[in-house]
Amino acid sequence: MGNFWWWFTGGVAVVVLLALVARWLWHLGRVVHVERCRELFRLQHERFEEQLVKAASVSGLPRGLRWVRCDITGDAVLVRDTATGGIVALVPVLVQFEPLEDGEMTEVPAARDPRPATAVFSFHQGNWHTAGRVVFNHTPEQTVAAFVELQRLPEHV
Repeated sequence: MGNFWWWFTGGVAVVVLLALVARWLWHLGRVVHVERCRELFRLQHERFEEQLVKAASVSGLPRGLRWVRCDITGDAVLVRDTATGGIVALVPVLVQFEPLEDGEMTEVPAARDPRPATAVFSFHQGNWHTAGRVVFNHTPEQTVAAFVELQRLPEHV
């Protein structure tokens, strides 16, 4: 009977050790994935400016204005969307508009002023994508605070 308890406690110790190693590897994999996402965004942000303007232009918002350009003005803040489990980049941008000809905004001088905003990009199947979603008059930090489903990811581990 004494031999059984040695085997049993040894088996339990091995299972606990394997569980700890598996948890550590899972955590390491998530950290590597986040850092890969961060690096991919840094390497391709010029392309993302064009991608955002193209996607946002289709939306027709804001009404009476045409998207001219978008400039990324800072580093992306990576967050996890708890609703989908995906990684989202909140990026500070400066958006430039132009009033549509014969539109209601042609006489508004402020229509041409650059507007600060936060652009939303999502990481899916190894690449960054955007649907043209922009949160105007918010920094990335204010956007995280405004949307409870967004959880900020650590900068460096």
